Amino acid sequence: MQVYLVGGAVRDRLLGLPVHERDWVVVGARPEELERQGYLPVGKEFPVFLHPETREEYALARVERKVGPGYRGFTTQFSPDVTLEEDLKRRDLTINAMAEDMDGTLIDPYGGRRDLEARVLRHVSEAFVEDPVRVLRVARFAARFAELGFSVAEDTRELMKRIVAAGEVDALVPERVWQETFRALGERRPDVFFETLRECGALQVIFPELAALYGVPQPAQWHPEIDTGVHVMMALRLAAKLGVPSAIRFAVLVHDLGKARTPRSKWPKHHGHEELGVEPIEALCARLKVPRHLRDLGIIVSRYHTLVHRALELRPSTVLELLENTDAFRRPDRFREFLAACECDARGRLGLEDRPYPQADYLREALNAALTVTLSEEERQNLAGPAIGEKLRDKRLAVLKSVKQTAKPA
Repeated sequence: MQVYLVGGAVRDRLLGLPVHERDWVVVGARPEELERQGYLPVGKEFPVFLHPETREEYALARVERKVGPGYRGFTTQFSPDVTLEEDLKRRDLTINAMAEDMDGTLIDPYGGRRDLEARVLRHVSEAFVEDPVRVLRVARFAARFAELGFSVAEDTRELMKRIVAAGEVDALVPERVWQETFRALGERRPDVFFETLRECGALQVIFPELAALYGVPQPAQWHPEIDTGVHVMMALRLAAKLGVPSAIRFAVLVHDLGKARTPRSKWPKHHGHEELGVEPIEALCARLKVPRHLRDLGIIVSRYHTLVHRALELRPSTVLELLENTDAFRRPDRFREFLAACECDARGRLGLEDRPYPQADYLREALNAALTVTLSEEERQNLAGPAIGEKLRDKRLAVLKSVKQTAKPA
């Protein structure tokens, strides 16, 4: 029995990056041998075990054979006769198909180290086309390593296009699409994930609501980049640069979906796109089974982002309505996430990335001030039900008027 360190741990060590988890391949063994040594079996479709002490994953070397459409259309074969090279060959990219033996010697049958040095994401073999998940994975690795200078090899791009043209991407299950997408949103360049999907034709299949934004013009006065799809990617890139959480990045991604529904006769203006965006957000989230809290944040950003951009011009009564409509008093943390997404929208524009966004500071101050408002027992006397709410609302409005007086003019 031989044990090898494989995959991301080998790749990241060679890149000089932190290694967060280690995966192992076991060659020349049977499942019962590992169980006798105390390994805990956890694999459902093929033998994967947890080490009895480190809890790291150890998988028996295996090969796969395509028998049906989609990423589930495989049979897996494992035996003590499967070699390390055969196991590595079934992997997606050469940079993920390297191994180290227990002495630290690199085993690199498919040129992974060469491609690391050349900063290339390249498929291991023609079997790449058999698994449509690899389109998503390549896009995600492109997003992760874009700032290190990596790009997708041209022949790999062509295979990705073949996968899309063959209809394999249509067979992806929603849960796996969302899993890869959410992981990509957390990468350093999430915009590269979506751009890579667009280049191979997968964006139109998986995210038609996003694909529809490209070619939709906006007023140059407010959007020097013109194209709505380009703007959304710029806003998403800024969100990553600011280090905001993935939930906010998702809201940034979907905030302008309504612009694809503006009649061409109205271009480049998009009056009412805020509410028009709600339905496509709901459709995308239902299809991919996006968690409810992300969907809800995306919807309020779509509905109210332009109102936030005009925050310094709003009357205190309108600010109060905004706080109420976004449920800010019960969910102040989500309101702050909402403001962060609006800032990414405002600054994610050509040449405007470094401009200040005092609207967010003003609304945060307004919310904090309004949250301090309470009713004393004396004020509650002789009031019941709606009257209590009206009294509280009057006091909040008075506080917001005071905040407005000290705010800097737009």
